[in-house]
Amino acid sequence: MNKWWLIDANGQSLGRLATYISRILIGKNKPTYVPWREDGDFVVCVNADKVVVTGGKEQKKFYKRFSGYPSGLKLIRFDRMMKEHPERILYHAVHGMLPKNKLRAKRLNKFKIYAGVEHPHKAQSPTKLEI
Repeated sequence: MNKWWLIDANGQSLGRLATYISRILIGKNKPTYVPWREDGDFVVCVNADKVVVTGGKEQKKFYKRFSGYPSGLKLIRFDRMMKEHPERILYHAVHGMLPKNKLRAKRLNKFKIYAGVEHPHKAQSPTKLEI
């Protein structure tokens, strides 16, 4: 049976939060973990717009997007991405920390990210985690 976890990203470090979320999505927090089976839980992350980074990464970190055309590489700096799409920052971090296999897409479907406090998953009554 899959549980629902509610994680508040307010003031949390991006990398530490992403590793914690990826471990829950993979199912490594359960005693029944095996690498080839999908046993991870659902994770609802709120306040994604309040996640923090260290070491001046606001100006140094870039996200790449390629259109497929010649000279179609787009670079978006962290601070701009945080203003426009704060959910994508956490999505990219967790996506990179999941194993690169066929289960990655299934695990990412169990990950729900919201910039504010409100989320539509109140009916599942997620368990709040303090990190």
